[in-house]
Amino acid sequence: MKRYCQTLSLKNDPQLIEAYMREHAHVWPEVQAGIKEVGILDMQIYIHENQLFMIVDTVDDFDWERDMNRLATLPRQAEWEAYMDRFQDAGEGKKSNEKWQLMTRIFKLE
Repeated sequence: MKRYCQTLSLKNDPQLIEAYMREHAHVWPEVQAGIKEVGILDMQIYIHENQLFMIVDTVDDFDWERDMNRLATLPRQAEWEAYMDRFQDAGEGKKSNEKWQLMTRIFKLE
């Protein structure tokens, strides 16, 4: 299993943040199916104020660039990303892997 961690800022607007959280309680079925189809085993998003942190666990042969680009072509993915643009402070019209910034692990408890 591979693990990726990412961060993204939301627009600092309490009403938009609340709406973003509501939308993620009901992610579209096609989007969830696409995430699984490309080899993502688990995905979790955490929030602190307007800062998001995402953990993505994948199959061993997952290739970030290849599989995230494939995900962007699956049903309703582009529509979901465009819909999420209004909440995110990352620039409009970008694919998920262009908005979310990969993080580098600097510590692991052994």
